Amino acid sequence: MILLGVNIDHAATLRQARYRQHAAPHGGPVEPDPVALALAAERAGADGITVHLREDRRHIQEKDVWRLRESIGTRLNLEMACTPAMVAFALSLRPDSVCLVPESREEVTTEGGLDAVGNRSRVRDVVDAMNAAGIVTSLFIDPEGAQLEAAVDLRAPWVELHTGSYANAYHGPLARRRAEWDRLRLGAVRGNELGLVVNAGHGINYVNVSEVRTLPNLHEFNIGHSLISRALFCGIEEAVREMKRRMNP
Repeated sequence: MILLGVNIDHAATLRQARYRQHAAPHGGPVEPDPVALALAAERAGADGITVHLREDRRHIQEKDVWRLRESIGTRLNLEMACTPAMVAFALSLRPDSVCLVPESREEVTTEGGLDAVGNRSRVRDVVDAMNAAGIVTSLFIDPEGAQLEAAVDLRAPWVELHTGSYANAYHGPLARRRAEWDRLRLGAVRGNELGLVVNAGHGINYVNVSEVRTLPNLHEFNIGHSLISRALFCGIEEAVREMKRRMNP
């Protein structure tokens, strides 16, 4: 069974579109409440909740993350950049797991995997700090052998394969889609050979999940945008239930 981590960032994106300057991130007229959405996702079968506390606080706020830590009953997964400020926050929060991601103020959402090879020293410092605190660390990386081997060297027990390139190619020319699929599949195989727990995320939706779920020995998907988009039409609980049915038919 593949687990489902529900990323609730874009519920906060909607809130911030109107209430960015409001004194509090919930209560009174402020809506939607991403924490309430997370609890509804859990009721529908979500196996974990994922949030990305970005440097510019464009969607999720620190108060949201603390409320999640106090409220949810499943696993809290914190996506974070490799910065001293985020390390300090994570060590104070003590989430169940962290996922180290690249971060750029110019991007709308995270694009591309973390370069664990080129940033080995900085990533190692963060992984060592999380390991010492008993927080499971995952690296959000492209499905490349060198990046997977770096994860092992850095003692990160989990990786999350960046599926964005495959998702972008899915409705394009068949040759490109097949090339991206082969790259993703080989990455999953290599990750398992290296003893890593292999997760996947970015761009997974209700259509391409039928193929992505066949990657070998997957542990978890982290999905956000597609779930929130579907929830606009049918509610988050039905969106989660339908995704879980498609993940594990």
